[in-house]
Amino acid sequence: MRKLLLLLSFCLAAAAAAQAQGVRSLPPKGDRGTLGANQPLPQVQIGSNVLRLAPGAIIYDQNNRTIVHSQLPTDVDVFYTKDPNGDVQRMYILTDQEKARLDQSRTR
Repeated sequence: MRKLLLLLSFCLAAAAAAQAQGVRSLPPKGDRGTLGANQPLPQVQIGSNVLRLAPGAIIYDQNNRTIVHSQLPTDVDVFYTKDPNGDVQRMYILTDQEKARLDQSRTR
């Protein structure tokens, strides 16, 4: 019983440490933009462009949780990837740290 409790506490500590890091890795290639006004599904406005969400597109909020199209905020910076058809495949709503990291990598 004591070994089981020790193992459980170790697993919880490891999970808490992984969560505390809070750094998600963005895809190496993608585009950055600002979400505009809400559009009807399956469209999203990024900058002045109205793009289509790919079937099965995944949208991540700032806490790396998946959200649906109707929960998209406006006027936030996003990083997104496109599929071969040019549709938005994945979209990440950026945190301040991610914006700074992208700005820093762009200047190099």
